[in-house]
Amino acid sequence: MTMTQPSVSPVLDVVRLGKYFPVGGGLRSQQLRALHDASFSLAEREVIALVGESGSGKSTIARLLARLMPPSSGQILFKGRDVLKEEPTRASLAYRGQVQMIFQDPFGSLNPVHTIGYHLERPLLLHNKAPTPAILKEKVHALLKTVDLNPPAEVALKYPYQLSGGQRQRVAIARALAVDPSVILADEPISMLDVSIRMGVLNLMEKLKEERGISYLYITHDIASARYVADRTMVMYAGHIVEGAPSEELMQQPAHPYTKLLLSAVPDPNGSIRGDLPARSGAPKLINPPPGCPFADRCPSVMNTCREQMPGAVDVGSGHWVRCHLYAPGSVIAPSALYDRTVPASVEAGPL
Repeated sequence: MTMTQPSVSPVLDVVRLGKYFPVGGGLRSQQLRALHDASFSLAEREVIALVGESGSGKSTIARLLARLMPPSSGQILFKGRDVLKEEPTRASLAYRGQVQMIFQDPFGSLNPVHTIGYHLERPLLLHNKAPTPAILKEKVHALLKTVDLNPPAEVALKYPYQLSGGQRQRVAIARALAVDPSVILADEPISMLDVSIRMGVLNLMEKLKEERGISYLYITHDIASARYVADRTMVMYAGHIVEGAPSEELMQQPAHPYTKLLLSAVPDPNGSIRGDLPARSGAPKLINPPPGCPFADRCPSVMNTCREQMPGAVDVGSGHWVRCHLYAPGSVIAPSALYDRTVPASVEAGPL
């Protein structure tokens, strides 16, 4: 897939976003760092994939951008507007109409007591997209056709339990499309689907991107699907974005030791697994984490400085950056460049 370079004015701009959760209470109160200083830009018709293991902060970013919970720090700029400053306590209906979310579980995201038609009618009515019952019915059927659920009149009368997992996820996509969003946050949209139908959902997302100009933040454990669907891929570990690059570049020339370990576990076309890299087991410390790189305790190439200081974002060329002390400090990206819209956002890795 050809990389789409972000424009000078991105659709969605994330600046130093952080989220901390209180743990314990009283004198023993501590903080769990779920997300720390995440920065990136999303352009029109661009797909950015966030990959990483469970607990790395991928879904936290999506929920913060969907305004399902408040961030602890940072900014969310939508088409240049600082939405957290303008709407500090609750997202406006206009913002929710422009930034929609598709959840991971197609079984839990639909209410089993309501028909498919009802699920699609609700956003249309809430956002005043259907002034008359006739137009409402017409739009519901059009949405079902868009996601290839036919015949739409019959599907609209069905209940979620009467559909397969893939069909339910298509309903979830149709519900997100109902309000004509600019951005869709897709939180592992195919992880609970059979392998045989995953490609159909990904192809549908690609088709809608081209037809409607939708931008996607695609969250996944599956780094192979990120290569297929995303223009750029960013790798997360312990609440940090540690590497970012055009997807093909990242798969062919990974820089961060964690990215290399992720790719080493992906089976190759010959059926073998490239398990040739050493790795240490263990989980990162998220509660009052120590200074330095969060991957230091597991990294096969750890140095003393890794445990003392978090590395800055180093430009390794071709829109590819990495946070790792293995790379020359002389090429560290200046903090001002990270937010200079004249440079490609593919090197925007957050503050140093």
